[in-house]
Amino acid sequence: MSGPTPLVRLDNISAELDIDLWLKRDDLTGLSFGGNKTRQLEFYLGDAQQKGADTILITGAVQSNFVRSAASAAAKLGMQSVLQLEERVPDMGSEYYVSGNVLLAQILGAEQMSYPEGEDESGADAALHSRADELKAQGRKPYVIHLGLNHPPLGALGYVVAGQELYQQMPDFDAVVVPSGSGATHGGLLTGLALEESVASVFGICVRRDREQQKARMKTVLQNLADLLEIDAGFLQDRIDVWDEALPPGYGKVNAKTCAALEKMARTEGVFLDPVYSAKTFAGLLHLVERGKIKPGEKVVLLHTGGLPALFGYQKELVGNPA
Repeated sequence: MSGPTPLVRLDNISAELDIDLWLKRDDLTGLSFGGNKTRQLEFYLGDAQQKGADTILITGAVQSNFVRSAASAAAKLGMQSVLQLEERVPDMGSEYYVSGNVLLAQILGAEQMSYPEGEDESGADAALHSRADELKAQGRKPYVIHLGLNHPPLGALGYVVAGQELYQQMPDFDAVVVPSGSGATHGGLLTGLALEESVASVFGICVRRDREQQKARMKTVLQNLADLLEIDAGFLQDRIDVWDEALPPGYGKVNAKTCAALEKMARTEGVFLDPVYSAKTFAGLLHLVERGKIKPGEKVVLLHTGGLPALFGYQKELVGNPA
């Protein structure tokens, strides 16, 4: 469903920040507006196909790129999809519930169900299994993609491969800046680079949880991934570096720094970011430059994880923002 993605230099922002900044264009993975989830789904749906599944079930926020990508991948492979949408972002306008990824999922013909909590991974997984049992009774063969950490992180393998791909494209970079949410992209990329013996720093920008919570989650993700790969987790866990300055007021909520970062990228390089992941990641990069964690002249890679359909669900938040 995807191949190697471009690595492009951001000349104007490089000059402004006095660094050598490159953008890893994982918004161009293909499959319905692209995004990082395509890489993860290759492993989940490969497993689903091996098990003879005809329906996939997955949970995400209302404007989740993961569930939209999953519905696209399922359609491509001749499967059906069930998307469980969590109420993860409170107090959003009407556009949030009808446009962007929600609209695309409807066009794709996905079944949609809702879950009232946004921070109950085990409960959301249980609700999917309940629906899967109903489908089994109808003669279907469901496959559940879990949220909880007590399942093998197959999706993270997509970013182990991506880390190796990035290193092969440009082995001499000093740092990479990535979003850190579920931990699959962050953990996979960190692991892929470590396996290539890269000494580059990997900065994870918190998009869902604060720094301490995310650091604890990353330890578990990396342990689970190391178990899957049959390698030692210790040298991976020692490289965890997470930053949460761009997170407030929380997951899926924009702030002045997020809006300013989104506008800077668009108006300086002509590249759009999404308000939930990539704009916060770029805002985090700007903070790291300000703090001196990224130094003048360093070669830095910013991972663009896609998510652009969500822009249309954030019209009210982005137009007339406080930036």
